[in-house]
Amino acid sequence: MRAEVAESWQRSAAAGVSTDEVVAPIALSERDLRSLRQAHPLSRIFPLLDDVLGQAVRDCDAMMAISDATGTLLWVCGTPATLRQAEKIGFVEGSNWDERLAGTNAPGLALATNRSVTVTRSEHFRSSVQPWSCAATPIHDPRTSELLGVLDVTGGDQVVVPQTLAMVRAAARMAEAELARDLLSRPAPATPVSSATGLRVLLESLGRSESLATVDDGRGQVTTIRLSPRHSEILLLLASCGPGLSGDELAVLLYEDDGASSTLRAELNRLRHLLGEQMLLSRPYRLAASVTGDWLAAEAQLAAGDLRGAMQTYRGPVLPRSTAPGVVRLRESLEASMRHSLLRSREADLMSTWTRSSWGRDDYEMWVAQRAVLDPASPMTALVEGQIARLDNDLR
Repeated sequence: MRAEVAESWQRSAAAGVSTDEVVAPIALSERDLRSLRQAHPLSRIFPLLDDVLGQAVRDCDAMMAISDATGTLLWVCGTPATLRQAEKIGFVEGSNWDERLAGTNAPGLALATNRSVTVTRSEHFRSSVQPWSCAATPIHDPRTSELLGVLDVTGGDQVVVPQTLAMVRAAARMAEAELARDLLSRPAPATPVSSATGLRVLLESLGRSESLATVDDGRGQVTTIRLSPRHSEILLLLASCGPGLSGDELAVLLYEDDGASSTLRAELNRLRHLLGEQMLLSRPYRLAASVTGDWLAAEAQLAAGDLRGAMQTYRGPVLPRSTAPGVVRLRESLEASMRHSLLRSREADLMSTWTRSSWGRDDYEMWVAQRAVLDPASPMTALVEGQIARLDNDLR
């Protein structure tokens, strides 16, 4: 057995998956599945994937499937006869193929390793899946490299050729390129700070130690800049304080101790040189542009009661490594708002998205809340109980 498959079998067994289980667990109701598909970034490029890859796999009695980053199948396409056969193992829209729930399989292994993989017949952990073979590859956000989901082809022996994985990879890269074009063509939502120059800035700081600033000069020139940690903090603080900040106010928000005014001025001069003289104004320091940020978007979605949309936007804490007092305050405020809304939501799938993340995996209160809203018969219950037991043991 290949090493990566053997490791997946070990993870599957450790999670309590039985080789005798016939079907994968259904994670979403039909209504929740529709809502998740509509809100998911991959919904914009699904028609393209279906046209390019979906028809090809139908012609050879295979299936194309697209999952989200948790392993839930959002779309499954194939001929009626093939789909009926797949129903017998639970390979249906709304089912979850995370290897900790469904055992070793290509979509689950691609999620676990973040790599393109193939899993053939007897390499599957569950006996019921062993008549099938599959090839899968991750799809990433072209801006942030965040894992959006997995593209998979599942079928019989006809899938077990190198060309299948090559075709799946090519389709995924085409999807990422289309997402990038879509992002550039869409007008950026803006929170006005000053529109005198016609500039627009999109600042992405969620889950990043270094912000990405996408600057649109209003004349068709779009530039994306990866900022240093200190410049990320300065730009985030200025974007969060529309009227502007004096040098002393900015220093208090930026430095844990008394920061030398000359140090701050030097940083601001470097940032002005990087962004352009017309972007950063002084007395007070402020941005002469229409500015939007991903953390501002998440805050707005929460305020509007769109928790599911906020969860899609929230890719992690604001500048997680920053110790600047103003950034820490913003980060903790948004995180507290997200947690409070999640705990009140009683939405098990949204809570699961939080607890599966690197920042939420040790959130004991969220695991307990998730257990309280799960159906005792849900296949997720055993996983949640195991994580609570792990945290109980760690806290002794």
